[in-house]
Amino acid sequence: MPVPQYKRILLKLGGEALAGRGGIGINPTMAEDVAAKIKIVRDLDIQIALVLGAGNLWRGKDGLSHGMERATADHMGMLATVMNALALQDALERLGIATRVQTAITMQAVAEPYIRLRAIRHMEKGRVVIIGGGTGNPYFTTDTAAALRAMEIKADILIKATKVDAVYSEDPRLNPEAKRFDRLSYIDALNQRVGVMDSTAISLCMDNEMPILVLDLWQPHSLEQAVFGEPVGTIIGS
Repeated sequence: MPVPQYKRILLKLGGEALAGRGGIGINPTMAEDVAAKIKIVRDLDIQIALVLGAGNLWRGKDGLSHGMERATADHMGMLATVMNALALQDALERLGIATRVQTAITMQAVAEPYIRLRAIRHMEKGRVVIIGGGTGNPYFTTDTAAALRAMEIKADILIKATKVDAVYSEDPRLNPEAKRFDRLSYIDALNQRVGVMDSTAISLCMDNEMPILVLDLWQPHSLEQAVFGEPVGTIIGS
C-alpha cells in the first residue's frame, strides 16, 4: 500500500462547501459529504486541521456596499465561520471522528480558544481540529488565516479545496481555452493574481516556504490523491 506523503495537513474550505441551494446557508447533507471525505483521509492516520470560510452565511462586501464599517463586517464574518465549524464538527462526530473547534475569538460556551500547542496536541491524539474565527482581526481573509495557522501548527502543506480542479490563467467557466497550470511559483501566482487565494495569504506562504495545493474537493478521490502525492490540482511553491 502506498505511503501518504504528508503527515499533517491544513485544509482550507470555503463556506460554500457546506452551502445549500444557491450557495446560501448550511445544508446538513453537504456537511455530511464533506465530513465523509475528511474521514477517508483521517483514517489514513493523517493529522488534519481545517479553516473554514463564511461565504455561505455572510459576505462582508455586501455590508460595505451599504456603508457598514469594515471592522464590523469582518467580525460578523468571523462569527459566521464558527457556525460553519460547529456544523462540520457535528457531521464529523456522527461519523465517529473526535473533533475540536477552536476559535480566535473567545466564546467558551461553544468552542475552545485557539491555542497553538493545544491544537497540535489534539491532532497528535487523532482529533480533527476546526479553527474558526479567522485570525481574530479585521482586514484579514480566512485564506490568510489558513496560511497563518498552517505555519503555526507546522503543517506539511496547505490544501485549498475549491470547486475548480486547478489554477487557470482565466476563469475556465468563461473561457474554455484558459490555460491550466500543474505548478506555479509563488511569484507567478502573485503576478497573475490567481483568484483562488488572496495575495496576502500567498505572500505569507512564500515567506515561510509553505506549499499550497489547489484542488477540486468534489472530484472523486482528489483529497486522497493529494495526500499520497499523486498529480492533482495545482501546486504553488518555490
